Amino acid sequence: MSSDESTANAALRKIAKVWQPSFTIMFVEMLQVSPGLPQERLLRFLVRQTKKDFTANPAKWSEWVWSIPYNPYAQYAEFKGILYSIVDPRMRNFFPPHVAARIRLDQVEWGGVRVNGIPPLVRPKTMPAKYASFLNESDRVFGIEVNGEARAYPKRILAWHEMALDRLGGLDLTVVYCTLCGTVIPYRSREYEFGTSGLLYESSKLMFDAKTNSLWSTLQGEPVIGQLANSGVTLEFQPVVTTTWGEWRADHPQTTVLSLETGYDRDYGEGVAYRDYFATDDLMFQVSRADSRLRNKDEVLAIRLPGKKPLAFSALYLQKNPKLTYIHEGVPLEILTSPHGANRVYRGGHAGEESARVPAYRAFWFGWFAQFPNTVLVK
Repeated sequence: MSSDESTANAALRKIAKVWQPSFTIMFVEMLQVSPGLPQERLLRFLVRQTKKDFTANPAKWSEWVWSIPYNPYAQYAEFKGILYSIVDPRMRNFFPPHVAARIRLDQVEWGGVRVNGIPPLVRPKTMPAKYASFLNESDRVFGIEVNGEARAYPKRILAWHEMALDRLGGLDLTVVYCTLCGTVIPYRSREYEFGTSGLLYESSKLMFDAKTNSLWSTLQGEPVIGQLANSGVTLEFQPVVTTTWGEWRADHPQTTVLSLETGYDRDYGEGVAYRDYFATDDLMFQVSRADSRLRNKDEVLAIRLPGKKPLAFSALYLQKNPKLTYIHEGVPLEILTSPHGANRVYRGGHAGEESARVPAYRAFWFGWFAQFPNTVLVK
C-alpha cells in the first residue's frame, strides 16, 4: 500500500513467492477501503497471480474466491482489523488475533461508514398517536406490541438510524432495521447494548455488543465473530408488523410513536432515506448467491421455526391470500394479512391468541436467500 513504488514492488515480490488464492480477497479489500492507492499496480498484480482479468470489475475476483473452498490466510482476521482501522481505529477490536468466526471472513466487508456512523436511537422520544401530526395515514410504520403496550416506528425515522434501543411493555428491546435487506427485527436485548459496526455480511448489517465487541448477525440474532461466536448465545425476537400508520393507529388507538425530536439533523420526510436504493432492483453490495424465483427486492414474509427449514412467503402471494393455512414440516400455521399488508402468523390455527403468535418479519428476497439458501419459498 506504500506510495513509494520501489517499496511497494519489493513487498509484492515477497507476496508472489508465497502466493495462495485466498490472498486475492485481501487485495480486493485494499482497493475498497483505500481508493487513493495506486490501483493500477494492485490490479496488474492480481491479474498476474490469479491468471484472471477482472480489472473492469474487481468485484468479480470476490465471486471467484467465494466459488472455491474457503481456506483463509492464517492471519487474515488481523489483516482485516489493521485494514479497517484506517476507516475507524475501533474496528480493530472486532478482529483480534485468532478470533472465532462462524461465517466466512472474506464475505464480511466495509459498509462505507464508521462505527456507529449510522447513529442508533437510544431510548428515543415518543408521543401519543393523537400528537403525531407529521405522519400521513399512508406512511409506512413498523408496529410492535409487547405486553399490551404498542409502539410504531416510522420507516422515515428508523431508516436513518437502523437501530433503536428502546423499552416497551417492560422489556428492553433492540429494534434493528437492515435497510439494505429490508428487514426490521425487534430483539430482547438481555444484558447487551448494541451498536452499528459499519460492516456487512452478505449485504446485511452486522451489529456489535459493547461488552465483548463480538459481531452479531441481524438476521439471525446470534454472534458470528468474536468472543461470543461459539457461546450458543442467541437473542429472542419479538413479533413485528409492517403496515400503514392509519391501519396501525386504528388497530392500536393507545399506541405511541417515535418523535421527530431525535437529537439528529436529518430529513425525515417520507421516502427520503435510501430513496435511490429502494427505487431499483439493483444491489449496493455483493452477495455470494442469488435466486431468480423472485426479484432481488421483492418482499417476503420470513419465518424461522426451531428445528425446521426457514420458510418465506411472497408478500404479493399473501396479499392475494389474506387468510392462509399452511403446514410446514408438520407445524400448522395460520397467516393473516390485513388490507394494508400487516402480516401476523399463528401456530396451530389459534389466530388472535398472543400465546400462539409466531414472530415473522418482512425481508427483501435477495438478502434472506443469501443467508438462508435452504429456505422453502411459497409464491
